Amino acid sequence: MLITYTLPVIMILQKLAGGINMFIDKVKIYVKGGDGGNGIVSFRREKYVPRGGPDGGDGGRGGNVVLKVDTGLHTLIDFQYKKHYKAKRGQHGSGSNKHGKSAEDMIIRVPPGTVVKDAETGDVIADLVKPGQTAVVAKGGRGGRGNARFVSSTRQVPEFAEKGEPGEEKWIYLEMKLIADVGLIGFPNVGKSTILSKVSAARPKIAEYPFTTLHPNLGVVKLGDERSFVLADIPGLIEGAHKGVGLGHEFLRHVERTKLLIHVIDAAALEGRDPVKGFEEINEELKLYSNVLAKKPQVVAANKMDLPNAKNNLENIINSLETRGFKVFPVSGATGEGLKDLMNWVFTRLTIIEEEHPYLESIHEKVYTSELEEEFFISKKDDIYIVTGKGIERLVAMTDFDNEQAVKRFQRIIRKKGIEEELKKKGIKEGDVVRIRDIEFNYYPD
Repeated sequence: MLITYTLPVIMILQKLAGGINMFIDKVKIYVKGGDGGNGIVSFRREKYVPRGGPDGGDGGRGGNVVLKVDTGLHTLIDFQYKKHYKAKRGQHGSGSNKHGKSAEDMIIRVPPGTVVKDAETGDVIADLVKPGQTAVVAKGGRGGRGNARFVSSTRQVPEFAEKGEPGEEKWIYLEMKLIADVGLIGFPNVGKSTILSKVSAARPKIAEYPFTTLHPNLGVVKLGDERSFVLADIPGLIEGAHKGVGLGHEFLRHVERTKLLIHVIDAAALEGRDPVKGFEEINEELKLYSNVLAKKPQVVAANKMDLPNAKNNLENIINSLETRGFKVFPVSGATGEGLKDLMNWVFTRLTIIEEEHPYLESIHEKVYTSELEEEFFISKKDDIYIVTGKGIERLVAMTDFDNEQAVKRFQRIIRKKGIEEELKKKGIKEGDVVRIRDIEFNYYPD
């Protein structure tokens, strides 16, 4: 099934893409899930019940930060003006076993085709393509437990509760990859924008110098009988693009989602570049960036056939490229020659290309098992022993160190996890400083 858009939507996108300051396709933002609400220390206070049991309720969960695909958006420009997004924290618990209310999720709308990456590690968190698709990018913290949750056979009157867990926080990159059926690729000034303007309602800015197109342009190619497809004119490549030279990665990122590529070459060699050699150079850049990208189906548009030099070069172009399996169409963006045949061939080819998109990056949601929660690591810096690990850092964040019972519970868990024993193996001595998260304390053995 081909991706289709109504013409008004494409024209709106075209208007946005045409402005040099309007089409924003990569941003960095900060996201933080809401903190969990605190659990409460409370005891029943009823008439004729002088020593009621504990009834402190749990805190509510903090809100998640969620990205959601909105097909009405076509650029990341809104993120240029707002960089920080924080979800609300959960409500605190209260007496009579009343739990705090969980906070609502913060929904951030993004255009289809948005890839989300962790700014620190570069890991892909989500690839948002489908309308309404969502991804949690910063989880809210769970609520702290109230003292009613800590009653046991040996502890009848717990006088402590947990603080809420801090929400997850990170910097992320949002990168937009165009969702188009077909991409026009080739060196700058080979005539891609002219071809797009001839076969669709798109009106990209066109001029006779390299790098005319600084931002992608989309257009709908209508062939009649409800046959249509989306065509993208993507900024031109230069040698070294796979390393980020010139428009480099920005170009290659937008090519990734297309199903088929129309490789436009300057058959008249107006820039002094041999058409066949130029074709090979572009494909080498694609291969160096991604083997999967280089294997995308390509058809060659030998452009500028209205010029004498192009006719002289055509035979060599066809002999060189069709023997390698590349179909060549002689065309002229200026006169429209050959474009109808090319577009009909492209539509037919699209209908038989399998629907799967093997070029999309595989997304594996990180799942923290109980085993990973128990992991901890000990290092030493400037005579300070530093303990790290997801589980132990969460324990520190949720412990009320102003409460004596809570501190004693913390010490018991430290011993149970084997952290104290491991510190002894590392050579810790009485009075040495231990740091966990943002808390420092002195070590004193029992």
